Amino acid sequence: MKAVVGERAPNLGISEWVQGAPTNLDQEKDRIVLVDVFQVNCPGCFMGAIPEAIEIYKKYGDEGVRVLGLATAFEDYDKNTLGNLRMLLETGEVVGDTREALTQYGQLRDGRLPYKIPFPVAMDRLERRAGGATAEQVMEVIYPQIPDFDSKPEEYRQQVIQRARAYLEAKEYSAETFERYSLQGTPSTILVDRRGVLRDVSFGGRGRTEQMVRKLISEG
Repeated sequence: MKAVVGERAPNLGISEWVQGAPTNLDQEKDRIVLVDVFQVNCPGCFMGAIPEAIEIYKKYGDEGVRVLGLATAFEDYDKNTLGNLRMLLETGEVVGDTREALTQYGQLRDGRLPYKIPFPVAMDRLERRAGGATAEQVMEVIYPQIPDFDSKPEEYRQQVIQRARAYLEAKEYSAETFERYSLQGTPSTILVDRRGVLRDVSFGGRGRTEQMVRKLISEG
């Protein structure tokens, strides 16, 4: 079941809850749910999105806002692993591009994050791909990112199809939640209202997440 804004949000595909009690969207009744989707090897996730999610967790938890973290992987499968997620949550140690960027900007303390992620965090369910890509799979990648794709010039469409096919053929794994919600990358956010309706899916939308959360709070 593909996620559609304005319709009931399908459950997250979870392989394991690494931190916090197991839950899912259908168990968070009467709560606003913000899902912060990140990769362990994603500097932007740790420089912006995760700190913002922590602030929302602290400010609006008493107003019925539930924040969940979901680590996924659509690239760098050797770094975006369950083991590295566990290490991150237990020790604050980061790896790869995240470690390099945060070190460069002086945002680590003794090589570790200066903060702890306080909300529940799970790992997306990954399945190894058999390889190749069908025409349907290619279009499932394209349409969420280019809704007016069919009206584009033929040459442009063929170039996009080739890039999407190459992307799929290079993927070692499929990430269930990432694909169910047609995410474009990380950091991304999934926002569900108190009735369980999907209200927003955003990629890299730092600065507007809190505004959307406040809007849902005001709806009662």
